[in-house]
Amino acid sequence: MGINFSADEIFEMAEEIERNGAKFYRQAAEHTSNSEQKKMLGDMAVMEDGHLRIFELMRKELSELEKEVTIFDPDNEAVLYLQTMADARGSEGRISAGQELTGNESMREVLQIAVNSEKESVLFYVGLKNLVPPKAGRDKIKRIIAEEMSHITTLLEKLKKV
Repeated sequence: MGINFSADEIFEMAEEIERNGAKFYRQAAEHTSNSEQKKMLGDMAVMEDGHLRIFELMRKELSELEKEVTIFDPDNEAVLYLQTMADARGSEGRISAGQELTGNESMREVLQIAVNSEKESVLFYVGLKNLVPPKAGRDKIKRIIAEEMSHITTLLEKLKKV
């Protein structure tokens, strides 16, 4: 028997990943004295905040069926499991799952870290998508993936300019 999750649970994880991403950009902005780069990183943090609001809204719009827990979980361990997965696998906000910024990274390195993190997030959601049954909101997970892919495009455009 496989483990299934609801779209609600996946959105909860996506929200945490976006919070981590915003924190990453704000930390990177603190480490630079270049006002143009500081502004760009601040704008990226605001974009992550925007993604968070989109995911929160999408989560609020879920039907009761899409919010329904698909596994027997009397101790709410699934939420803890998903939180751990978001922290460990969704590396937005870190160089890698366990490594924060040092403050010595160049702008190019910061953006490359961000691109790689977004790619990891997309792969993460693609893998999770099949754990959400169609009736539990699988199509909504596709929307998360599309949002993350648009962020990669934005980051790649910024990377070309530095």
